[in-house]
Amino acid sequence: MDMMISSLQQQKRVTEQLRREAAIRRILVSQAATDIMKYISDHQQEDCLLVGFSSQKANPFREKSSCNLL
Repeated sequence: MDMMISSLQQQKRVTEQLRREAAIRRILVSQAATDIMKYISDHQQEDCLLVGFSSQKANPFREKSSCNLL
């Protein structure tokens, strides 16, 4: 009996999850790709990987200097 109750609870959880997923607003892949390309075009002047960094210290990808003690 406990096994049936457990299985029923699991099925209810699965059903609730499927309902949540079905309610998600979806768009076509072609529309998403167009939106991404527009965003990239609009923000390319702000992209440090394209235009570079204003100073070496502003670059989070720079090699960290280390101190070696003998």
